[in-house]
Amino acid sequence: MKPVSIIGGGLAGLTLGIGLRQRGVPVTIVEAGKFPRHRVCGEFISGRGLETLGRLGLRDLIERAGAVEARTAAFFNCHASSGTRNLPASALCISRFVLDDLLAREFRRLGGDWREGERWREKDFGEGVVRASGRRAHATENGCKWFGVKAHARDVSLSADLEMHVSPDGYVGLCRLAGGEVNVCGLFRQSVGSAASGAPLTPSLSPSDGERVADRPGEGNSHNHRLGTPHGLRLMFRQEANSPLRERLSAACFDETSICSVAGLSLQPRHAVERDECCIGDAVTMIPPVTGNGMSMAFESAEVAVEPLLAWSRSKTSWVETQLSIAKNCDAAFKRRLAWARWLQALVLSPACQSPLVWLAARSDFFWRFWFARTR
Repeated sequence: MKPVSIIGGGLAGLTLGIGLRQRGVPVTIVEAGKFPRHRVCGEFISGRGLETLGRLGLRDLIERAGAVEARTAAFFNCHASSGTRNLPASALCISRFVLDDLLAREFRRLGGDWREGERWREKDFGEGVVRASGRRAHATENGCKWFGVKAHARDVSLSADLEMHVSPDGYVGLCRLAGGEVNVCGLFRQSVGSAASGAPLTPSLSPSDGERVADRPGEGNSHNHRLGTPHGLRLMFRQEANSPLRERLSAACFDETSICSVAGLSLQPRHAVERDECCIGDAVTMIPPVTGNGMSMAFESAEVAVEPLLAWSRSKTSWVETQLSIAKNCDAAFKRRLAWARWLQALVLSPACQSPLVWLAARSDFFWRFWFARTR
């Protein structure tokens, strides 16, 4: 069988590697970073991604590793709440640090070649090479800079298993993890004009702090970065006085080794067939985090690539046919939910729509189920 090389050891790359090794395909994963590490992520899996994990035999593995089931959700703006609502289908919450380590161990157990701390040295991504290296950085998008921040915390009291707190310039998601921890993950935007004028990033983050403060455990501890401290995080996540989010985090004890951030995010939907390389996961496109479907899409994109790559490895198809098949499968699976997610992102970040959205979420079961189904 012909070997497959996967560039990137994130969720998509590791899941694809596991799926191929289960079928006997020789696989090498080249991961540039130190592993495992904390990553900016909502840290919960819902929708079709759970079905994918079940088919690959990974769901039981994740549940045994301490994944927490989420059955309820709540939506907040600075002054109002939807109340606690039942999710149409339960989700699983698990730390990315734990999950990445778990999947890497399973890949190695299956005989995969794991190369940590290495970069892909070839200029091109040719036959047998799959790009799963995550998002591609974009300095600005529609006149804004986007960046994400994440940390684990204790002493955070939640009214639901999953909470979403929105403000005019971003949102913060909270979810329960094992051992009494809570994942706190935010997405924020800043207009290019305010960045050029030297105005602080909203909320309360200077421009120099938003440029990849910490992608590795401990990097955020530097005193050169205010974001890398619990005090800096409280400034980052704060909303108006007496807001639900400020109340949630008032006594929070942040794990400084979990603090990480990422900048240059692009939330425009993109098509796999437009890529010159064979891509999966965020290397194809990134769904707006407000949907909570990013982890699921990583798993799904890996699954749809397994059978085409197996056929190529057995010399049953050409590489051009294989790449096109994977791209078409990804686009067919994600096109509709990406379109709906784009609309939802715009509504959530519109100050005029936030209060009506909270009102609808509190009173309309149809509203909950409609958006849950359309973005999953």
